[in-house]
Amino acid sequence: SVGIEGEADLWADIERARRFYEQVFGWRFEASGFPEFFHIHMGVDGDPGLRMGALTKRHRQKAAAEASTNAFRCTISVKSIKDTVAAVQAAGGTVRSSLTEIPHVGTVAEVADDDGNVFCLMQHVPGHAMAAR
Repeated sequence: SVGIEGEADLWADIERARRFYEQVFGWRFEASGFPEFFHIHMGVDGDPGLRMGALTKRHRQKAAAEASTNAFRCTISVKSIKDTVAAVQAAGGTVRSSLTEIPHVGTVAEVADDDGNVFCLMQHVPGHAMAAR
């Protein structure tokens, strides 16, 4: 949507974001109440962590990758970090770090979606309480 003339590129592209996260993680989006507001259905019963999130159109000043980090870093637990990194790249995202092993925890990598929003992927060691199921 466009507010002020020429301002369209300052708004996050909701459809782009939906396609990226559907393709990489298989999340489902359900329109909910307000225009361009979606509940995100993620994970499966028995998986630790979040079951539901939200996506809404927002005005952006800069892509997250262009600004310094001033928030917590979202980390998504995955079954296979190599497969998920490949899916991020196939969906137009980028890999921002090498795979890093954390002893007794798992392997982590920092990535960005196709709009530059940064998050991490974590493949926990087998048997870890937070491992994706």
